[in-house]
Amino acid sequence: MKNFVVKTLVNAGALGAAIWWFPGITLTGDDVSTGKAIGTLLLVALVFGLVNFLVKPIVKLLTLPLFILTLGLITLVVNALMLLLTSWLAGQFDLSFHVDGFWTAVGGGLVISVVSWALNVLLPDGD
Repeated sequence: MKNFVVKTLVNAGALGAAIWWFPGITLTGDDVSTGKAIGTLLLVALVFGLVNFLVKPIVKLLTLPLFILTLGLITLVVNALMLLLTSWLAGQFDLSFHVDGFWTAVGGGLVISVVSWALNVLLPDGD
């Protein structure tokens, strides 16, 4: 359970960094309090974690030849697609999280990957 909470907080921190860095990735609507924004960020982090847990391995398996051919650079595209899928799912659940386009998602996926890696190094894993 501790590992799940830590990974969700890491996802929330990484998503927060991407929201801060890219104006095309938005979290809130017109007027929202800080508490509601944090709650929404945590819910989006849960959705993002589920997408990465359930969908990403299948996509990686199906695109294995592209991983080999591009020496892993296709990871940027896969991460962008996972972020766009999270944005779409957030819209379905009425969470105010949106990613504007593919190239914004590529940049956001890169920021999320780097920040997640750094936070996973700093925070205990619980294993």
